[in-house]
Amino acid sequence: MPIRNPTSFLLQAVKYPAAVEAKLPTGVPKLSGMMTDVITNLPTVPDLPMELPDLPEAPALPEMPGLPELPGAPTGLARVSGVTVTPVQKREVIPSPHVGVLPEVTTRRGL
Repeated sequence: MPIRNPTSFLLQAVKYPAAVEAKLPTGVPKLSGMMTDVITNLPTVPDLPMELPDLPEAPALPEMPGLPELPGAPTGLARVSGVTVTPVQKREVIPSPHVGVLPEVTTRRGL
């Protein structure tokens, strides 16, 4: 079915990021859902003066390679615990003498 409205064109275009997101691990934010929400909340847009052909189907993507297996490491996405954070040495901040100073601009009108 040819496309007449830009909103339907955008809704068809969402299938491409959705195909990529289907291969990502669970827990990853889904951009296609957010895009669909935005597109459906757009104000009414007039139809295009011409018909656009339907977009081709999203290509079949290969399976994502797994994360490398490390001995003793958890598999997949997980929260990290047991990490010690040490503060770094505080640096001295030298203020710039040019902050907030506007240069003088001289202009001449005419010759």
